[in-house]
Amino acid sequence: MPDRPRPSLSLPTPGARRAVVVGAGSFGTAVAVLLARGGVRTTLQTRTAEQCERLSADRENLAYLPGVALPANLKVGQAGDGLARADYVLLAVPSAQLDTVIAGLPAAGLPRRAAVVSLAKGLVPPHGTPPTVLLAAQFGADRVGCVGGPAHAREMVHEGAGLVAASADESLALALASFFESAGVVCEASNDPVGVELAGAAKNAAALAAGATEAQGLNAAGAAAGHIFAEVWRFAERLGARPESLIGLAGTGDLVATALAPQSRNRRAGELMAAGVAARDIPEHIGQAVEALEAVPLLAGALERAGLDAPVTSGLARLISGELPLDAWVALVRTTVPPPARWRARSGSGPGFWERVRAVFRVRGRTGRAADQAVLPGGGA
Repeated sequence: MPDRPRPSLSLPTPGARRAVVVGAGSFGTAVAVLLARGGVRTTLQTRTAEQCERLSADRENLAYLPGVALPANLKVGQAGDGLARADYVLLAVPSAQLDTVIAGLPAAGLPRRAAVVSLAKGLVPPHGTPPTVLLAAQFGADRVGCVGGPAHAREMVHEGAGLVAASADESLALALASFFESAGVVCEASNDPVGVELAGAAKNAAALAAGATEAQGLNAAGAAAGHIFAEVWRFAERLGARPESLIGLAGTGDLVATALAPQSRNRRAGELMAAGVAARDIPEHIGQAVEALEAVPLLAGALERAGLDAPVTSGLARLISGELPLDAWVALVRTTVPPPARWRARSGSGPGFWERVRAVFRVRGRTGRAADQAVLPGGGA
């Protein structure tokens, strides 16, 4: 009897359903809850032994997600627990820590066939690298993905969300989407991970900017968010991202959810900056990391290195660093004019509208109305 072909080592097999969520903040806890509800055997890894003990005893994350009971089938473990048997590893850590976490995965027992998925909505220092770009360099593009979209943790576990699971590998994107859908959460599958990640970075920056300018007027807040999205889109386009990733759930959908949410960390951070709180003190006021405070300077640097004019994003970075006063920031937002439209050049091979109209009357004079139908689209009616 011939030997059976070996299964691929690069991706989980279709029936594999073991996941590890690294990071027990609000979003990591919410994702772990949903995966467990969807039938995935899930381990939630905490940062410290003390946090592991608290969550195991309380069966609730009182510090970051109070009021949400942990399902009975959700395991809580310390760093490294469950990793050796995982088919999917989801990284719910701040983007500033991603490179360290990623570098430690192989030594911690990451299987060669496991997929690695970023849940961060930020960029990796020092160059503002999208997380999946870093992951792909380490593990290969077909093994990595990301999750974006409007998904505030508390509402996600109680009411639902509109997620986007993205990967260059179709089977991975569809598998991730199916897990969330099994838990009752809408999840779009996308093959544009970089676009989804830059959409998340743009919405965090835009929410921070809107929060910083809202007291100066809604028009200023809207202009700040719009400028930043346009500047980031030009960068995303350079990297091969598609416009629908920034227009859809992962971009404008997530922005609206963040801008409207009074509990949004990024919006609140902007409001605190407007009130005179130094950026370095804001995480302590909020009680959690604020992605935009780290991501905006990285984003501004990446745009500058790409040779793109991004005055509002770079101005926001200077506001965060304390180099630009708030009134100067608002003035910059109100006076910045976007680059001119890229008008479509008229093709030199065909006539314009008025040339076609004149041609109709010339033809009519020679051959009558029947000729109109050969010249005007739709039969000339």
